Amino acid sequence: MFVKGSINSAKPDTPCLSNIMSTSSKPRVAIVGRPNVGKSAIFNRLAGRRIAIVHDQPGVTRDRIATDVSKAAVPYELTDTGGIGALLDDGFAEQVRMEADIAINSADLILFAVDAREGIHPIDETLAAVLRKCDAHVILLVNKVDTGKTDNDAAEFTALGFENQLSISAAHGRNFGDLNGAIADTLSGLDREFIDEGTDGPPPVKIAIVGRPNVGKSSLINAILKDERAIVSDVAGTTRDAVDVPYERDSENYLLIDTAGIRRKTNRDTSVEVFSVMRSERSIRRADLCLLVIDASSGVVSQDRRIAKIVLEANKPCIVLLNKFDLYHPDASFKDRIEQFREELGDDLFFLPYAPKVAISAKNREFLGKIFKAIREVVQAAANPVPTSALNKLLQFAIERNPPPVRQNKRLKLLYATQKRQDRPGLIPVPEYMLFVNYANLLTRTYERFLENQIRETYPMEGLPFVFQVKSREGRNAGKDGRSTRSKKKFH
Repeated sequence: MFVKGSINSAKPDTPCLSNIMSTSSKPRVAIVGRPNVGKSAIFNRLAGRRIAIVHDQPGVTRDRIATDVSKAAVPYELTDTGGIGALLDDGFAEQVRMEADIAINSADLILFAVDAREGIHPIDETLAAVLRKCDAHVILLVNKVDTGKTDNDAAEFTALGFENQLSISAAHGRNFGDLNGAIADTLSGLDREFIDEGTDGPPPVKIAIVGRPNVGKSSLINAILKDERAIVSDVAGTTRDAVDVPYERDSENYLLIDTAGIRRKTNRDTSVEVFSVMRSERSIRRADLCLLVIDASSGVVSQDRRIAKIVLEANKPCIVLLNKFDLYHPDASFKDRIEQFREELGDDLFFLPYAPKVAISAKNREFLGKIFKAIREVVQAAANPVPTSALNKLLQFAIERNPPPVRQNKRLKLLYATQKRQDRPGLIPVPEYMLFVNYANLLTRTYERFLENQIRETYPMEGLPFVFQVKSREGRNAGKDGRSTRSKKKFH
């Protein structure tokens, strides 16, 4: 069902209810328009970086994508929407319109984008009739006016009846200085008061929600927010952009990153999907922590392990979410289902040995609190490094009990160990252990894992991977195999 003022169902004289959902501490600016008029290009240009996917295929943007434009003269939250009136062949047209409705109804300023090259379209006229009834301010952006010679192409759009009209070129950045000025002037004149959050507080913990298609990532976002912000469908590949969603829970700030489902390369059938998967992989790298969502009802598959490998290679803290747990032996008790899951699929979850497993149902909004309990535990573990004296005693005792193997007629000797501190606000620092040894090339990968296990027995640090930096004693030469005595080794 659409909210009052819906583009889908509104008559031309139906008023739009501005700001009915606004809870932001900043004014909200929404970009709307029919498909392929350049909304995502405008969004990226105003945001100052490439966030939304830009492609000439209609209907590429489906979800609302929001970002804070903090460097503007008047900071604001900017939202990109799916094309209104898209004749999508995948069944999402109605949901896209609903997403645009929500953005319009919560906006303080609407940027109405049209295409100068194609002229006025019937959808433009329908949309204009609705926007003229909105309480929100509207700026008509006639896009794709690339040079002064094509300025006359924008003249016909005055018939849409908007006082504020500006010719721009998102592709070339033409007249964006004027647009930024118009946005600042409009927002500074609003009657509403906004809270100045300032920049002194800690940045939010960035949480990337990753997994293969159709495991319930967008459903999880909606369940957490209690909102239909992300489009949910049984069709694989619904989410195409990596969507950043600010979220506050128990006075803690988070940035939830909803990513596109990562499919095998052989199954990526369009350039848009290839690019969206690249965005997902980039989101993993910029996140502080990853939530790997697995469909418990269908079990662990090879693609789950491939995605886990991406998380491992990025050296990211991780929590495994067993979603759709309500569909896993639904007639049994929760305790029995957990035990049965461990028996049937426990061995298949070896790919992230350090990651805690949390069983949830996004659809039924069950056990979502356990996710944030696990996140807090990971953050707390990262903030409490192992004391240097305790670390040295622990490792020396482990080495005495189980000496390292002899290699090249030499045996590894641990001289000193310490855990490096990473005082980077807003991040979850991965433990980095500096080992000073006699010869770095004597430390085998197997013995590294043994040392990790010894540390984890006393300091579990669930959710956190390990990094070992190994340095030879100063003045030592390379080993007989010619490798450097200074090396950095990562393992998990």
